[in-house]
Amino acid sequence: MISEYFTKRFGLTINGANNLIKGILYTALLNIAFMFPVGLYSFLLYLWVDPLLGGNYISPNLGLFIVLILIVLGIIFALAWKQYHFVFNTTYIESENRRINLGENLRKLPLSFFENRDLSDLTSTIMNDCTDLEHVFSHAIPQLLGSILSLTLVAIGLLNFDWRLGIALLWVVPVAFCLIYVSRNLTVRGSKIVMNDLLNCGDAIQECLESVRELKSYNYEKEYGVKIENLTSNVFTSRLKSELMCAVGVISGNTVLKLGMVSVILLGSYLIMNGQVSIFTLLIFLIAASTIYSPIENSLMFLTEIIMMDLKIERSREIEEKVMGGGLKEYSLAGYDIEFKHVNFNYDDLKDVLIDINFIAHQGEVTALVGPSGGGKSTVSKLAARFWDPITGQVTLGGQNLTNLDAEKLLENFSIVFQDVILFNDSIMENIRVGKQNASDEEVIRAARLAKCEEFIEKLPQGYDTIIGENGELLSGGQRQRISIARALLKDANVILLDEATSFLDVENESKIQKALSTLIKDKTVIIIAHRMRTIANADKIVVLDEGRIVEQGSPNELLSKNGLFKHMVDLQKISEDWKI
Repeated sequence: MISEYFTKRFGLTINGANNLIKGILYTALLNIAFMFPVGLYSFLLYLWVDPLLGGNYISPNLGLFIVLILIVLGIIFALAWKQYHFVFNTTYIESENRRINLGENLRKLPLSFFENRDLSDLTSTIMNDCTDLEHVFSHAIPQLLGSILSLTLVAIGLLNFDWRLGIALLWVVPVAFCLIYVSRNLTVRGSKIVMNDLLNCGDAIQECLESVRELKSYNYEKEYGVKIENLTSNVFTSRLKSELMCAVGVISGNTVLKLGMVSVILLGSYLIMNGQVSIFTLLIFLIAASTIYSPIENSLMFLTEIIMMDLKIERSREIEEKVMGGGLKEYSLAGYDIEFKHVNFNYDDLKDVLIDINFIAHQGEVTALVGPSGGGKSTVSKLAARFWDPITGQVTLGGQNLTNLDAEKLLENFSIVFQDVILFNDSIMENIRVGKQNASDEEVIRAARLAKCEEFIEKLPQGYDTIIGENGELLSGGQRQRISIARALLKDANVILLDEATSFLDVENESKIQKALSTLIKDKTVIIIAHRMRTIANADKIVVLDEGRIVEQGSPNELLSKNGLFKHMVDLQKISEDWKI
């Protein structure tokens, strides 16, 4: 029952929740064990003080006390070791699992999710939020619940010893926790402000690093530096305000706890004067107060930390819960035709990007998407690979509705070359091998040769083993694009999506790449996006999009015979080719 609550509330595994419960129990036992030395000290003090108050003198056996102290230390060590094992080891294992699960879920998220969450935001969730949660699970939750459990057991004993002094000692505890709960809205609000300012500052720093060339070329470093300075100042201010908001409850609670000692002294003095309790009894409760209140003060801070934790868990769950649905991993396809049936699409319920899209990209044919910028061409290609799902209508592959298929399994059928090439800080060999992880070196080299990569690879210091830097910063745009094409050639999938695949290439290299692509696209379903008319001159079908609608479709000759948008675009490009400075 409790373990199920922990799994749902904190996102733990069953084993992690069970170990956390054991850690809480050992924390409670450890808190009680820390009271044993106080008990021994109180008893020894009683033996020394009682004769001064008229009692009989009993000589303390110091040897026995030393043995008892050693036994208590042994018990404390054993409980601390078990508590550390179940709390800290479990926390680090769960943190590892959480980060791995978040990474796995990122692979399955629809592309629309990344439109609203940038890199610094996701990095903060996976690294910083998980680190903060580590502290919550290793310190806050075990100490808070362990303190409550140990306090309950001690309270029962003290109330049985003297219920009047017990109430005087303990009444402040529920009041202190209520103050924390009442101030929780301030705590949550402050936490959200800090998180927002941290993300804004992180975004600005990342943007600065990514656009440092532009900032320098336009002498904009100073102005941008002022922006980052202001955002950093906002983080400082919001953190200060957040700490003050948290302090309202914590300091108020700690102040109330101090009144407990005052209550015990006042009531105890009154009872002693009336002869209802002994000084020794009052002394026990005063020593108990100094022992009990310390973990409670820590628990008040831990409770505040747990309240702030909700925002971080919510951010993690946002990644876990937005994994794209639809899940057939085993399915059969009647060929590889891609068909759009009355497809409508928009981003976050804003203006429609695609309106009633209907066309078929046949297997064995090249279907080209053309039209003015912003017409919806890239969106169509991404819907074809199920990076998004349509708002209404269907996109099918071989007769199967894409929304019914597992997104990862579906992409095994696709080779995709984007206009914006992403490369890794690794060797050229491994960057090409991304297309087919189990490919041999010979297969990689063959794909590189077909993509006309060898001519620049041979000039590099270590050839195929050359590390090309972050996102291939040591290569030119055309070289990076050819590596991307080599990946697609290596994967050799049945559906090819080319989004401005040759936009960075000169005319000579573009002609060479087109010959290589002719090998890639044979008997495949090909959808190509291009603005250069010569790139799509040999396409079997052209689909012309404008403002999210299909305004024309047919073969190049059919469209050229009409005075439509396609003909107009071809004429404009011919004029631009004759333009000279």
